Amino acid sequence: MSGAVTPPEAEAILAELAGVFFCDSAPRDTHDDAEHSPNVEARYRALVEQIPAVVFMAYLDRGIGEAYVSPQIEKTLGFSQSEWLEDPVRWYQQIHPADKQRWSVEAAQMFLSGQPLRSAYRVISRDRRVIWFHCEAKMIRREDGRPWFIHGVAFDITELKQTEAALEEERNVASAILDTVGALVMVLDPEGRIVRFNRACERIAGCKFAEVQGRRLGEMFFAPEASERFQSALHQLTAGAPVADHESYWLTRSGGRRLISWSTTVLQGPRQGAQYIIATGIDITERKRLEHAVLEVSNSEQRRIGQDLHDGLGQHLTGIAFMSKTLEQKLADKLLPEASDAAKIVKLVNEAIQETRELARGLLPVQSDSLGLMSALQHWAGEVEDLFRIACRFECDDPVLIHNQAATNHLYRIAQEAVHNAIKHGHPSRITIALSCANGRGVLSIRDDGEGISEAADHRNGMGLHIMRYRAGMIGGVLEVVRCGERGTLVTCLFPK
Repeated sequence: MSGAVTPPEAEAILAELAGVFFCDSAPRDTHDDAEHSPNVEARYRALVEQIPAVVFMAYLDRGIGEAYVSPQIEKTLGFSQSEWLEDPVRWYQQIHPADKQRWSVEAAQMFLSGQPLRSAYRVISRDRRVIWFHCEAKMIRREDGRPWFIHGVAFDITELKQTEAALEEERNVASAILDTVGALVMVLDPEGRIVRFNRACERIAGCKFAEVQGRRLGEMFFAPEASERFQSALHQLTAGAPVADHESYWLTRSGGRRLISWSTTVLQGPRQGAQYIIATGIDITERKRLEHAVLEVSNSEQRRIGQDLHDGLGQHLTGIAFMSKTLEQKLADKLLPEASDAAKIVKLVNEAIQETRELARGLLPVQSDSLGLMSALQHWAGEVEDLFRIACRFECDDPVLIHNQAATNHLYRIAQEAVHNAIKHGHPSRITIALSCANGRGVLSIRDDGEGISEAADHRNGMGLHIMRYRAGMIGGVLEVVRCGERGTLVTCLFPK
């Protein structure tokens, strides 16, 4: 038949072939069929020679002439079928030296136990290339138990092994990087169980990866309140919601507390949804301690300067004002014209005294007693009304006693910054500063009826908000800034008492 076969012709051919299987079972001359049908060996060879692998068979009770190897041996290793079969030990000779002993042991086990051999070996080709084979072989026994022949197949897996080696190299490089960086790096499953834990984590936590693998991170290293926030962040991440960087204390095996700044991201799986969560952390304990020390030094210097202005320069100016007033009186009694000059001096000195007091109050706004914060906030509310002509009220139904001077200064500065932000950005007509206690924690809130914060704006980058959050963190507190309905903003600082 010449030319392409048309669809009708193809259907006719297939129908004719199929008819062989559905024809009536009339008696036939089986002897004639046997003479014209292909023998079993020919059919076997036609089948195996289509397989993209090396197929081999060797009888154990016959000579090498009865052995068989498929033609793929030449394509794979460069030896022809005849070359391969003429030397009964060629296969062993071509096995890579590093794999010969293992091959001998596994082959012996197959002969002794009769169990199939399944393993991977390296074989040297004619041109000295190293070829990886995955070999599966089985020994067939006769009915009386005597070994009969070996039958097997070998697949070329060189490319697979090369890919595995490349992936292993990449993994080793990645592991080396993870284990040498100073940051904490963890890989978690969507339930928060530890999948990977680098050496920095081991150093901080005081335990090895093998001890924590498969355990929930939140239950091991976080305090209860931090664990709840961590689990909430996990749920947000797996649901596809962004989670901001945050700080939390990590409990070490020795009982210590380390402040860690965390960043998290999600690694998506082949199917939709989170497969892993990557958490990286930086130990900022020492940095925070130094920042706290620097801030305390700054506050201490402010208090000292404010005290010196009030008790030193202020008292000195008061003495000058008293002496100038006495001089004015003496000059006036003598009806001397210099009395008016002395009066001007008295006025100027009194103004200097007032400015000195204002400077001292700015440097030392909160008095060093448990009621100092309430008094300072009350005074600040009055100053806001006088300076900006805005209704500003301080509310405190029950006394909130704070004995930590540093905490009172931070809280006062937070209230001061929140009021300034409200006036500058919100243009309110009323501001309320409130101090209270709830659930064993102190609550400082500043509410205004201005335009409210913009949801589109990234307020986390604002310097004022950044400073307020920093101050809240310095006293172990948390700052929240939210929009109040259509108008107004609420700034809340929750702090430990």
